Amino acid sequence: MTPSFPARLVVLRHAKSAWPPDVPDHERPLAKRGRRDAPAAGRQLLAYGCLPDLVLCSTARRTRETWDLVVPELGGRPEVVFEPRVYGASAAELLDVLREVPEQRRTVLLIGHQPGVQDVVLSLAEEAEGVAEREGDEDGSEEAWARVRAKFPTSGVAVLALSGAWADLAPGTATLTHFAVPRGEAPGK
Repeated sequence: MTPSFPARLVVLRHAKSAWPPDVPDHERPLAKRGRRDAPAAGRQLLAYGCLPDLVLCSTARRTRETWDLVVPELGGRPEVVFEPRVYGASAAELLDVLREVPEQRRTVLLIGHQPGVQDVVLSLAEEAEGVAEREGDEDGSEEAWARVRAKFPTSGVAVLALSGAWADLAPGTATLTHFAVPRGEAPGK
């Protein structure tokens, strides 16, 4: 059976983390700003119509806390896999994890870290496919593609439409359709 729409990969960089002294990197919690921004990322996913049917989340505390604040905004509770291979992964390692996604999964949310999240987005949606195909970018221009290439900030959300099967993921096999960096409201605003 052919799926009704192309699979989508949603890549979310964890929200802003704190740097408490004597805390190992893996156990760093979200900062106050991160706790404010993570729900905004969830609202952005909902606005994009990206309710995932599978979440692949790094085991780091800051990614797990990000997910805990994103999920209430989605209106559903997808299956979540806390995947140790996502922590500190390179683009190639993330592709290996993503190639294992079962084909019936149509929208997968990957919650991870820099530089892997930016590198995997850039690899999958190589610029060679042309900026004109990215009309779904948040601002509808070349600027959005340039922004994802220049920096992938905390709470950054990229949505990619895949051109084939999960098992066949390779550089240039996706189209960047959306990119945003949602920010939550500061108290008193």
